[in-house]
Amino acid sequence: MKLLYLVNQYPKISHTFIRREIQALEKLGVEVIRVASTNNPDELVDAADRDELPKTRLLVKGQAKALLKALVTEALKRPGKFIRALKLALVMAGRANYRYIHHLAYLAEACLLLQISQQEKVSHIHAHFGTNPAAIATLTRVLGGPTYSFTVHGPEDFDHPAELSMSDKIAHAAFVVAITHYCKSQLFRWCSYPDWKKIEIVRCGVDAQMLQVSVDEVSVPNDRPFRFINIGRLSEQKGQMLLLQAMKVLCDQGVQAELHIIGDGPFRGQLEDYINQQGLQNNVLLLGSKSGDQVREALDCADVMVLPSFAEGLPVVIMEAMARKKPVISTLIAGIPELVTQDNGWLVPAGDVQGLAKVMIQATAVSVENRVRMGQAGYHAVSEQHDIDIEASKLKCLFERYAGGA
Repeated sequence: MKLLYLVNQYPKISHTFIRREIQALEKLGVEVIRVASTNNPDELVDAADRDELPKTRLLVKGQAKALLKALVTEALKRPGKFIRALKLALVMAGRANYRYIHHLAYLAEACLLLQISQQEKVSHIHAHFGTNPAAIATLTRVLGGPTYSFTVHGPEDFDHPAELSMSDKIAHAAFVVAITHYCKSQLFRWCSYPDWKKIEIVRCGVDAQMLQVSVDEVSVPNDRPFRFINIGRLSEQKGQMLLLQAMKVLCDQGVQAELHIIGDGPFRGQLEDYINQQGLQNNVLLLGSKSGDQVREALDCADVMVLPSFAEGLPVVIMEAMARKKPVISTLIAGIPELVTQDNGWLVPAGDVQGLAKVMIQATAVSVENRVRMGQAGYHAVSEQHDIDIEASKLKCLFERYAGGA
């Protein structure tokens, strides 16, 4: 079987879970063609991501002539199907606040993707995210391309599902992957009842390297303050400003704790300003983007992961923290409670600074023995629910069942 994986940007530092999924499928004997609209090699810090660059074909970046040629060729070659795809693109654009230029660009990408699929003799297309990749896959199918499916993560997929034409994307798809039960329930809201049967749960996963933790790696030095770690893009939805406010509460109450934040993004300047204004320079470190090996090392040296997000699907960094046997503090939203429980962490209401600070203080008072117990519970939960090899096997079965269907 030959699959084509379609992503808006790949490889990407925040899309390592997609790389793991592709590589797990390849271990199972599936041939995977990688296609992305664009990528940014300069932002990649992980060697494994850089290795994906020469394997990935681009639809937009540097492809202006190829896109125009594909658009004209397919319009002349299959006018009936092209007109149907054009009409659908215009309908989608109308729902999306009349973004006609964007959707005509998606149609051009679909024409080029159709040609790539035919050249590579692709059996099935799988897109990640219900946004523009799913739109391109849908238009490719209407043009006469292979069957397709797509994985929905959230939260962006659920912010404006009507504008994303989610119901049309599901209707044309062979099946749709939801990464949690919460995600599945939201898709039920935005498709017709007969299409409910298309929604399948396949979870994001961590690989064997992340799950290989020795006893020594669980131990952390006791000659430093209690260390919280936060990993993620520096943006409003990840709640890092709320986390800094909570750290200010801890410092004001004399709690000996430090916070290491890994990641980068548009919110960095505001976080730096707050740290300087509140005198948190000795308590909070903004470490920037790190490679996979560096993330594992940072998790092993931390005591508790804290992720006070306002909007999520189910963050992969929570799975990674649990794979490294670390308790997790997070918010009571979306799919997070499906993994974080009182056995392996703490859940707080989103947006509650005092509630977050209270739980962080409680975490610093938990004995090492109890933290180890919680870490073990998290490790067992993520091993059972988020092993990438197991989840890839589920995906392979779905691809084999639906690929090439009518």
